[in-house]
Amino acid sequence: MVQSSILGFPRMGVNRDLKKATEAYWAGKLSQEDLVAEGKRLRAEHWKIQKDAGVDIIPSNDFSFYDHVLDHIQLFGATPPRYTQHNLDPIDEFFAMGRGHQKPQTDKGPAVDVPSLEMVKWFDSNYHYVKPTLQDGQKFKLNANPKPVAEFLEAKEAGVVTRPVLLGPVSFLTLGKADRGQKVDPIDLLQDLLPVYEELLTKLKEAGAETVQIDEPVLVFDLPPRVKNAFKPAYEKLGSLGDKAPRLVFATYFGDIVHNIDVLRSLQNLYAIHIDVVRNPEQLETVIGALGPKQTLSVGVVDGRNIWKTNFKKAIEKVEVATQKLGKDRVLVASSSSLLHTPHTLASEKKLDEEVKDWFSFACEKAKELTIIAKAVTDGPASVRDEMEANAKSIEARATSKLTNDPKVKERQAKITDEMFERKSPFPTRIAQQQSNLNLPMFPTTTIGSFPQTKDIRIQRNKFTKGEITAEEYEKFIEKEIQDVVKIQDELGLDVYVHGEPERNDMVQYFGERLTGYVFTTHAWVQSYGSRCVRPPIIVGDISRPKAMTVKESKYAASISKKPMKGMLTGPITCLRWSFPRDDIHQSQQAQQLALALRDEVVDLESAGIFVIQVDEPALREGLPLRSGLAREDYLSWAVKSFRLSVAGVKDSTQIHSHFCYSEFQDFFSAIAALDADVLSIENSKSDAKLLKVFVDEAYPRHIGPGVYDIHSPRIPSEQEVKDRVQEMLEYLSPEQLWIDPDCGLKTRQWPETKAALTNMVNAAKSFRAQYAKAS
Repeated sequence: MVQSSILGFPRMGVNRDLKKATEAYWAGKLSQEDLVAEGKRLRAEHWKIQKDAGVDIIPSNDFSFYDHVLDHIQLFGATPPRYTQHNLDPIDEFFAMGRGHQKPQTDKGPAVDVPSLEMVKWFDSNYHYVKPTLQDGQKFKLNANPKPVAEFLEAKEAGVVTRPVLLGPVSFLTLGKADRGQKVDPIDLLQDLLPVYEELLTKLKEAGAETVQIDEPVLVFDLPPRVKNAFKPAYEKLGSLGDKAPRLVFATYFGDIVHNIDVLRSLQNLYAIHIDVVRNPEQLETVIGALGPKQTLSVGVVDGRNIWKTNFKKAIEKVEVATQKLGKDRVLVASSSSLLHTPHTLASEKKLDEEVKDWFSFACEKAKELTIIAKAVTDGPASVRDEMEANAKSIEARATSKLTNDPKVKERQAKITDEMFERKSPFPTRIAQQQSNLNLPMFPTTTIGSFPQTKDIRIQRNKFTKGEITAEEYEKFIEKEIQDVVKIQDELGLDVYVHGEPERNDMVQYFGERLTGYVFTTHAWVQSYGSRCVRPPIIVGDISRPKAMTVKESKYAASISKKPMKGMLTGPITCLRWSFPRDDIHQSQQAQQLALALRDEVVDLESAGIFVIQVDEPALREGLPLRSGLAREDYLSWAVKSFRLSVAGVKDSTQIHSHFCYSEFQDFFSAIAALDADVLSIENSKSDAKLLKVFVDEAYPRHIGPGVYDIHSPRIPSEQEVKDRVQEMLEYLSPEQLWIDPDCGLKTRQWPETKAALTNMVNAAKSFRAQYAKAS
């Protein structure tokens, strides 16, 4: 019989229960005991959902109060010394690594001030993980009460036998880095780490675990030889435990592993291999050919990264390729990856149009899909005839719906010319005109866009959405918020202002709600990092802009501002990547449609007197194919063209900014340069400043604002700390190039910490301004 399995389940709960609990704990409104109890309740609820759906193999240890990689850092005793020296409670030490910890000295203890560890994107998803940060001579030690064992036993007590999930040793180290001032190559620590895995696996076996899922997603990368060669000895060592350890399911996802097939052939001592055939179905037969004579194959056919219903017919065909060659007892039907990246349940969506709703499947629905596919393969499609017929009807209805096609959009795309991708003049000409127009000082200061979204803003927006206040009342409220934000920026002494975005719910959803081709949910939240959740809009059809989206608010803000006002837009790639995209046309076509809509908005902003316009592309790196080659080159080509198409309609005197999240810039530097943005701001505060070296090596000519402090944490950087960061940056960038700004938008922060941090930032900029004025 073919069994069904899930690689991981969303953590937040049906109503973002985990978010509410952790934030209440951080605010001192919930006890640690109650937080732990809420975590236990959510785990039990999620195991029951999967069991009731009929899933055969249910994961445990996929839950986390913040991030699963951070769980492993603490599990293996790899917490950097700057966190352990304060004798914090383990859960507070855990959160300190994730979000920083700052408290003044009291009668009960000394002051604590530690920033968070670096946080980066999890492969090409919008989920962020905390990067293992390792020391020279790093020692590992298994936690006295290992979380994977405790949660396995917890599920067992609740009547659910689970498959614990671990991040594999090679991926854990490869995804890590040496701490500042340390020289260790993380993969060199493998032999020190493996005994901890052996001890953990032994304890899991003693607890009753028969199988363990061990995730090694880095196998989809182009790996350096030292990392690639680490798999064989590592898994020979773990495999040598024999009956002392559970059988291992070696899981890969988000790409194909054909280029590393020799590694797979060396792992034939393992019980099972999991592959993602949603992302890369063409790898299926090659992987089957590399399996050992008794190995099981887990076939990931239900998409863990998108919300469309699984096409049962196509999924069954893929699984049957495996069963015909391996037999039904050696095949598992699985989600392509963890369902962490999908919303909780479609049942919560009471306002979706029924036609469109019929096309979707969220985590709870995907669990049921897996059991149907497994039964169809085991007992034949006739055993689930009703489900098969309903599924085929849904797939056909979507394919033929009028909601998906707009001939006018396609007609406009056909008329795009090469000239539409080019600014009128090269950068030296533009920057001279911009400086004359804007009259900015050296080391200009700005923010990335949003200011704190207060409780009052959320209440008023909710009232307006429910029809409890009129459009006129809401507009007056927003104008008052903009007035307050402009006044605060006056007091702070910033150089380029923003209007604060009080009217915006989310940087993608806000635009999607004003474009055709999108639909929206009310409860389809997905974890981005820690307690931060996003509700991605869904692209269901061709995209266009019926009318201006941001001009009214930006024009009003400019009319009451003493300084240049920056218009704020989300770029076409980020709108695409942070939505659930269509899977029936290529993403390049969706990006081009978004670019044309944004081009109209950029031109309208300029016409309204907005001469600094920021088009954010924090997701550009995220969309980069995980391996080098033609696919990556093709992506960068159409992604860059989409950005340029969106901004190239303005005059030389209008300054175009763009913003990027944490990135390894060397991976796609040519694309950054090709964007031809006048000013780049980049999330950089938790990275070593030497990452900026690529801008020197490539003689990057335009302006750049590396973030000087971390906005994901409530911690306030001192003025000296900001000065130190700027001084580091000046080792790689010229003073004429450098802008001073935070890492990212300030939407999630509170006003007191925001004002304090920006005051220190502005004072640091003024100090350097004075220093360089004297030198000249």
